[in-house]
Amino acid sequence: MAAGEFSTFEVAFYHSAVNYTTLGYDDIVMSPNWRLLGPQEAVSGTLAFGWSTAAIVTVVIRLIRYRHRIQVRRQRRRPMN
Repeated sequence: MAAGEFSTFEVAFYHSAVNYTTLGYDDIVMSPNWRLLGPQEAVSGTLAFGWSTAAIVTVVIRLIRYRHRIQVRRQRRRPMN
């Protein structure tokens, strides 16, 4: 591709996906000039998965709290029998 490291896009994408998900199959090895790109992709993938997990958990917690507040307000408005 642009750096001349891979022959096709599919091979380049596969290599990046394996590194990004930190699987590291080692079936495609880059030349010594580009070898540090793999660990850098692995680190960025790990951080991205961590951040996205934290964001999803935060959203779910806020939705649960919001739903709980609405239930409490409805119970306060309801007259007791």
